[in-house]
This record gives sequence, structure tokens and C-alpha cells, in this order.
Amino acid sequence: MILGLLLALASAMATNVAFLFKYRGAILAAPIRVRHPLRSAADLFRSRWFAVGWLVAILAWALHIGALALAPLSIVQAVLSGGLVVLAVVAERFFGFHLGPWQWFGVTITAAGLAVIGLTGSGSARPQHASLAPLIAVEGAIFAISAGLLAISAHRSVLHRAEGLLLGLAAGALFGVSDVAIKYLTHAEAPLHGLLSPWTLTALIAGAIAFYASARSLQLGPGVEVIALTSVAANLAAIIGGILVFDEPIGSGPLAIGARFLAFCLVIVGAALMPVHHGEEREADDTMPLTATTSPSP
Repeated sequence: MILGLLLALASAMATNVAFLFKYRGAILAAPIRVRHPLRSAADLFRSRWFAVGWLVAILAWALHIGALALAPLSIVQAVLSGGLVVLAVVAERFFGFHLGPWQWFGVTITAAGLAVIGLTGSGSARPQHASLAPLIAVEGAIFAISAGLLAISAHRSVLHRAEGLLLGLAAGALFGVSDVAIKYLTHAEAPLHGLLSPWTLTALIAGAIAFYASARSLQLGPGVEVIALTSVAANLAAIIGGILVFDEPIGSGPLAIGARFLAFCLVIVGAALMPVHHGEEREADDTMPLTATTSPSP
């Protein structure tokens, strides 16, 4: 369990650093085109910043897989939620963003709320088991919600800023789908941990769509806000999967259940307080080192 928590903590730090690198690279790359996915991916990886961010993200993903194999999903997501604070600190100190007091407050209470949601459901030491029917229902529902968010974001009347936020939410939900599928695979007793099962394909499809949606959201929306909302959506999707699919307890009593409900409200309020104003975002862009002197090509 302790090793799983340490891996989750390392994954949280690496994930948010990777997001910031990818943000810097994505805004230098050509816009993502749905009709040209391979060309769009090649354009992204021509940016040094995005390529480095993607490599860091691969490391974070490997650490995340290790954490999921060793600890309950809710606890892993609770630790990962602390990465929102890491995001805010690193974004201000090293990437030139400026977060106002309300943004800091929003990030802090969101991270705290997600941590409480995860930890209040982890009081039971009973062995985990996975249920196939809830897995199908949860994955199908989150896929449907993500598809709806993607469809809304593509509407002509949606502003670029809002489109970026919607894409970030959809990407986060799909990252959560992938996490739940991967956690299910760690419970599989088939050869190679069930890597030849349909859930491997589910994780890959969700991850691929999330890759493009996330990159486009970083091109369109305010960086810190998009990354934070993506993380919130991924955490909530995974925590819901932990409760419904892996039978992780909602709480060990009325107090824990009440705390979870309060924490969920904190997450909603905190997410609403996260927006970085246009002036602050532009200031961040202007202060980014190398963006004016580095070309997208390596």
C-alpha cells in the first residue's frame, strides 16, 4: 500500500509538469484537425516542449499503473488530486502564469475536496473485486457524456475559450475511463493480466481520443484552468468507477458519507473559482521563456 501511495505521489507531480510542458508545446503547434489526425500528431511532436511533455507523461502513466496495481483506485485518485496544488505552484514559479487569490483558493479547496472524497471511501480493508456489469455501465455512461461534451464544443456558436474548457472536461473524463479499464485489467486472472481483453482496447481508444481532445483544449483554452478541469474530471470519473465497479465503500458511516458530500460540493465550488482571467493568461504567454525564440521544429 505504501509503495502504491508513493508511486501515486510521483505520478501526480510528473503528470502536472507534463501538462505544462505540453501546453507550451501545443500553443506553438499547428491547430489540431480532426480530419488529419496523423498530421496533427506529427505537428505536435515537432514541438520540443510537447515532445518532452509527452515523455514525462509516459513516465507519469507508468507510475500511475504501478499505483493502481498496488492500491485502491479511490486512494490513488486522492493522492493524485494533490497534484492540483503542485500544478499551481509550478505554473506560477516556472511557467510565468499568475494566479490571483481566488484561483489559489479554488485550486486548494478542489484538491482538498478530491482528497476527502477518496480517503473517506477507503476505510474498509476488505479485498477488492471487480464487477463486469457496473464496469460496462460506467464506461458507457462516461463515454456518452464525453461524446456530448465533444459535440457541444464543436458547435459554431461556442467561443474558443469555452471550447477549450469543454474539450478539457471531455479529455479528463476519457482519461478516467482509461484509468478504470486499466484498474480492471490489474484484477484480471487471464494470461498477461487480460491484456488481450476488450478492456485493453477500451483503454487505448479512450486514451487516443483524450490525447487529441486534451491537446486541442490546451491550444484554445487558458492553460492552468484547462489542466485543472481536466484533472478534476479524470479524478471524479475514476473515483466513481472505484465506487461502482470495484465496490469501494461510499463511507464507513454517516460522518464519512456527509464529509464526502461536502467534499463534492467543495470540488464544484473550487472548479468554478479556478478561471484565469484573460489578462493573466496573456501575461503568462508573454513571460514564457523561449516561446518567441524557439520554433516548433526540433
